[in-house]
Amino acid sequence: MSVVATTPLAQVKNREFLPSTLVVDSWESVAIFYNELRSREIKNAAELRKWLLDRTELEAVIQEDVAWRYIRMSCDTSSKEYADAFNFFVSEIEPKVAPFTNELNLKLLACPFITELNDPRMEIMLRNIRKQVEIFRPENIPLLSELQQKEQHFATIAGAMTINVDDKEITLQQASNYLKSNDRSIRESVYNKIVARRLADKEVLDQLFDDLINLRHQVAVNSGFKNFRDYMFAALGRFDYTPSDCFDFHKAIAEEIVPLADSIHSKRMKQLEASPLKPWDLDADITGKPALTPFDGSADMMVKTIDCFADIHPFLGQCMETLREMKHIDLESRKGKAPGGFNYPLYETGVPFIFMNSTNSLRDLVTIVHEGGHAVHSILTRDLDYVDFRSTPSEVAELASMSMELISMEHWHKFFANEDELARAKSQHIEKLIESLPWIACIDKFQHWIYTNPGHTKDQRKTAWHEIYREFSGNVINWEGQEDAFDYSWQRQLHLFQVPFYYIEYGMAQLGAIAIWRNYNKQPKETLEAYFEALKLGYTATIGTIYKTAGIKFDFSRAYVRELATFLSEKMS
Repeated sequence: MSVVATTPLAQVKNREFLPSTLVVDSWESVAIFYNELRSREIKNAAELRKWLLDRTELEAVIQEDVAWRYIRMSCDTSSKEYADAFNFFVSEIEPKVAPFTNELNLKLLACPFITELNDPRMEIMLRNIRKQVEIFRPENIPLLSELQQKEQHFATIAGAMTINVDDKEITLQQASNYLKSNDRSIRESVYNKIVARRLADKEVLDQLFDDLINLRHQVAVNSGFKNFRDYMFAALGRFDYTPSDCFDFHKAIAEEIVPLADSIHSKRMKQLEASPLKPWDLDADITGKPALTPFDGSADMMVKTIDCFADIHPFLGQCMETLREMKHIDLESRKGKAPGGFNYPLYETGVPFIFMNSTNSLRDLVTIVHEGGHAVHSILTRDLDYVDFRSTPSEVAELASMSMELISMEHWHKFFANEDELARAKSQHIEKLIESLPWIACIDKFQHWIYTNPGHTKDQRKTAWHEIYREFSGNVINWEGQEDAFDYSWQRQLHLFQVPFYYIEYGMAQLGAIAIWRNYNKQPKETLEAYFEALKLGYTATIGTIYKTAGIKFDFSRAYVRELATFLSEKMS
């Protein structure tokens, strides 16, 4: 296998352009370096390459600084110190960086020595930079700063959500474990408490979302776009597919996956003797056995994850061991912690940070191997020359993580010694994977409607959600008596608030991950080699080329989705 760590993963490269003692505590502390890059004369290709490397070093330091501010704030949303530190960066430093970034981009594009670098990998980087220059507007700088602060407000609201169960105050993530209970009355009771707590903030979240929509639309208009959807396709660098392709994805999922999800729900309703099937019946084990607990706390989680990854390949275990040694993890759910999970790349250190909200459930096993896939991807790209090479598009980043979910599943005996529990875990994950695809299509189609109808009212938004959700929800789940929960179920999706239009990538990458898993079942060694080679490309090739390197297609046609759905059906039987 070609993946070998030649240097300790925890070893950070020495700075060559910036002083090792530099602390980003003010704009003045970094302005001198931006000015130097802006004014430096470049007389040949060698000097251009040195300029690019120096720029990468500066950008890596800046991006890692804001990363740690975001990580600390997410770990403790109740801390005013952490919130102030993050808000200081996005309001005082980032707005001053933005115009310099544009000037440096213009300087690079105008440099006559680009072609003399003889580096075909740069074409992907340059097309992205050209697009950034095209959409840059100085008047958007304060709006983007305001957006970042408002987006983070969602985490503060959600992080404060708790309920009382059995005389204990618990987070909503912790409460979700009760939805796996074999006692239907317990599931219903806790579900209603969760919904009531969410609905207590429905108007606040509705207003926050209106504010975000208005700001986002203004950013788009300022940049010359009709709507924020079109702006985001440019801002996200979606060169390899169009909104029309997204609509094809929606249609393929509705026609090929929704019926498969319906069959799962029908089986669940019959096995649980729960007719009609209600929203609180979706996580209980249909065998009537207790919920699966793959580990006992975050320490045990990391031990087993490292063991599982090492069983796939020693390098993978080494990656996760490094995260543990460097304490680049925060795994357990607690009050005041932001919801969700993420892997945050740290471009200077080269070893990312994994954040999640574990409650020792099967879902948490999936999350840690998912984020572990992202972490491996970050480490495999750490030595690429430029930050732009390491900043992979989401369609590729999520391929890394979702493929790891499925590849690792063949090694989940490290979490489940009992064969029956192992089989249940695999079956449940495949079912959740199938159920996730309609939700992904639903959220993405909802976003297309939201941002191509920016002047809509709250009532119109509710109506649109009804129509779109019904297209992807099938015919089995019964929402009677839960109309409010249904109306505002979109509010639990943090991507809508914090990372708009970052969601369909999960679906596209999930299709790719299923294809990689199918290959892994036939040729594990060759498939793993192709997976590594694809991830090592970073963003130096098109999405289609990266998928091809991984041995799969970047395709979301109905025929291809049907092919993958057939494979999943076989794995469930």
